[in-house]
Amino acid sequence: MWVLFLGDVVGKPGRKAVGEFLSRLRGVRDVDLVIANGENVASGMGMTEPVVRELFDAGVDVLTGGNHVWDKKEGVALVRSDERILRPANYPPGVEGRGWGVFRGRSGTPYAVVSLIGRVFMGDYDCPFRWADAALPEVRRQAAAVVVDFHAEATSEKRALALHLDGRVSAIAGTHTHVQTADAQLLPGGTGYITDTGMCGPAGSVIGMDPKGVLRRFLLQVPVRFEVAAGEPEASGVFFGLDPGTGACRAVQPFCVSETLMRSQETWKTFSSP
Repeated sequence: MWVLFLGDVVGKPGRKAVGEFLSRLRGVRDVDLVIANGENVASGMGMTEPVVRELFDAGVDVLTGGNHVWDKKEGVALVRSDERILRPANYPPGVEGRGWGVFRGRSGTPYAVVSLIGRVFMGDYDCPFRWADAALPEVRRQAAAVVVDFHAEATSEKRALALHLDGRVSAIAGTHTHVQTADAQLLPGGTGYITDTGMCGPAGSVIGMDPKGVLRRFLLQVPVRFEVAAGEPEASGVFFGLDPGTGACRAVQPFCVSETLMRSQETWKTFSSP
């Protein structure tokens, strides 16, 4: 079964890229479950009900979170009320919402999706390694296939968690940096992994933001309100080919496709189901 994980969706360009990518993917490859990181969906930071509904209507099944999931006040109510929206599981006890859940794919296969956040350069969260050690026995009792979004800054922390969980989860998709890494692989224990899936957002940007504001911040060291960049969007992510019985990953296929390339028939030949 193919599970599609889409990188951080940034603002309106990102939502547009997701909608177009998923609409053109239909009939090309059968995808059982679609997961996307949703912490940046509303104007680049946080989430609101209309933009979340737009992604669900486009075909996204689960939205994972990160450190920006609370940046819009509406996000708290969404995390509390909609089970398809996850915030990192290793927030301290008592935080609104939930950090993992079991979701049925289009085939009826149950998938556990876990949202975790790193601590290096990120914040004082509970330990993601120890959270996973404690929670995985219960998670795997409910679903053999377990997909983890590890929202973290340091590549070393992402790689370390991947090796720590190799063979115990089906796939680990790193998020947060918005830049896709070139290390998609099957780990020795059968876990699919990529350090960062990239983003769905404006291609000619600085991780989704207008370069003018970002450059002003770097050059002058003064506070600047970042705005989502305009221009052609792109969709980045990874396909994980999972065995629904054992949860083992059989294939890892990353991609990064511009809106222009989405309109080319040649592009979609690479996505055809084997």
